[in-house]
Amino acid sequence: MAKMWAGRFQKEESKEVNDFNSSISFDGVMFEADITGSMAHASMLGKMGIIKESDSKLIIDTLADILSDIKEGKLELDMEAEDIHMFIEAELTKRIGEVGKRLHTARSRNDQVALDIRLYLMDKVDEILKLIKEFSKTIIDLAEANKETIMPGYTHLQRAQPITFANHLLAYAYMLKRDYERFIEAKERMNYSPLGSCALAGTTYNIDREMVANTLGFNGIVMNSLDGVSDRDFTVELASAASISMMHLSRFSEEIIMWCSWEFKFIELDDAYSTGSSIMPQKKNPDICELIRGKTGRVYGDLITLLTMLKGIPLAYNKDMQEDKEAIFDALDTLKDCLKIFNPMLKTITVLKDNMYKAAQKGFINATDLADYLVKKGMAFRDAYKISGSLVSYCINNNIVLEEVSLDTFREYSKLFSDDVYDEIKLEKCTFKRTSMGASAISSVEAQIDDLKKWWK
Repeated sequence: MAKMWAGRFQKEESKEVNDFNSSISFDGVMFEADITGSMAHASMLGKMGIIKESDSKLIIDTLADILSDIKEGKLELDMEAEDIHMFIEAELTKRIGEVGKRLHTARSRNDQVALDIRLYLMDKVDEILKLIKEFSKTIIDLAEANKETIMPGYTHLQRAQPITFANHLLAYAYMLKRDYERFIEAKERMNYSPLGSCALAGTTYNIDREMVANTLGFNGIVMNSLDGVSDRDFTVELASAASISMMHLSRFSEEIIMWCSWEFKFIELDDAYSTGSSIMPQKKNPDICELIRGKTGRVYGDLITLLTMLKGIPLAYNKDMQEDKEAIFDALDTLKDCLKIFNPMLKTITVLKDNMYKAAQKGFINATDLADYLVKKGMAFRDAYKISGSLVSYCINNNIVLEEVSLDTFREYSKLFSDDVYDEIKLEKCTFKRTSMGASAISSVEAQIDDLKKWWK
């Protein structure tokens, strides 16, 4: 395929240079964005009298045919083309001759690329937003079904205090809410059209940039022409949002990996979302979670690629910026794939409530409530804390739990203890009496669920 810029050169580009320079293998996915942007540009050129209205219509109709042919598999992308933009323009010119060459009037590949990647990524963000919302609904539904499921809460991976499985799950629902907000905000900032910036300095033609922006659904135009072609902040923002979201999925994955191990056995994964071992027949492996945990590093790498690629580039466009696409496409595709598989996996887990409850019993996680009991009887907290710790030590030495300590033994440590202590240190009481906003009491969990449901509406 002849290069559109070949007039300046006496020699043809070497195959090695062409292969190294070509980007169609990864920017080819933007064919619809490229054609949509070109149709809006052609419409504006015709309306402003820069090209004939009849030429504008012919270009638009032919571009629509090309789009249809690509989607239907009738037209394959030419991997010898330099990029998707040159491929579309060459195909257009092949079909309608000289008229097709008029499309690139008052436009550079620089602002064309900047437009295409914004259009393409905004559609990608919409797909991710939908998946985040669906995943959040799954978490909320699972929380609603486990408002009374008691489990140990942890700090330092040590059993700390009793909570409900619902409250634990809702922490991830709020993480997803923030992920959603970050993508919305990033999309809002990128929703401005750079087309009309041309190579870097604008154009002498009487173009209507606002018309193109409105046609394509943008909020407005990028006001500075150099910024229009050189800005890739939005790729960094999206990669950052994807990295944070992947970090949340990775943390959740880590917990699921632990929870379905024999050491915890709090949940069991459905067979459809587990794998086995090639030599150990008893194994049921949480490979999905492990892959998500591993892929998180890949998305982090994409973010660092973008930041490093951009950090030393002078204004305006430089070829370094071709490296933005593989990184940001991979980051968003990876996040999308992880969300798509995590959601049905979580929907099908079996919650082993009895195991959670037994783990809560054995962890002395009602020791703080024992200390609070003495404080309510008039003892200073530090003294109550020491007595509670001493009783835990006694239980460990005698292989019992606090609920099994006799009243006589309790009173050896403090005369403030009476029969009502047993009610105060019941796991149910310890869990459900925490009624502060955001805590594990049923009313507090229901308030969180209600808050999330209202927000998603």
